[in-house]
Amino acid sequence: MNVVYIVTHTHELPDGHDDIKFIGVYDSQESAEDAVERANLKAGFSEAKDGFFIERYQLGKDHWTEGFFTYLPDKDVQ
Repeated sequence: MNVVYIVTHTHELPDGHDDIKFIGVYDSQESAEDAVERANLKAGFSEAKDGFFIERYQLGKDHWTEGFFTYLPDKDVQ
């Protein structure tokens, strides 16, 4: 089974929205963890170290199998 490891970083913006950054794709858990260590040395990331996520994905497989719905709140409603 071929797998990859996806590293992302998420933090909440002042307006409450999430800011998600795609860090990279790696061939092992160890390589993904090394990427997190490198990113932790950079501005912004070093202040939000708990925002890193490493996810394991099998290649050649659908990972989102449902539909989706997007809710857009009415901006005129306060």
